[in-house]
Amino acid sequence: MKKVLFILLFVCGFMAAQAQKVYTVSSESYADVKVFVVSSESYADLLVYKVSSESYAGDNNGKWYFESSESYAKKKIYFVSSESYADLKIFFVTSESYAGWKNQSKKHLMY
Repeated sequence: MKKVLFILLFVCGFMAAQAQKVYTVSSESYADVKVFVVSSESYADLLVYKVSSESYAGDNNGKWYFESSESYAKKKIYFVSSESYADLKIFFVTSESYAGWKNQSKKHLMY
């Protein structure tokens, strides 16, 4: 029974570690990915839905949970002021079902 409980806890912990948890850094030099928010979803590489809990975050599918601590985040992002400086262009969507990649060639940035 203890082994089953341990395995179950390990699997749940691994799944939580795979969640798309992001942290917004204050300087471009600390970022893993530089992000620009575009004005229309047609210009975006990724459609992002902000989830309210890390348990709802996805695994690189556009469902982001914004961490309050850098140490818990999977990716550190920095919001740039110009599209030309961005690695990734995103658009925030209002429905979870719209979240996802539009430009698959940029998907590696969030792994």
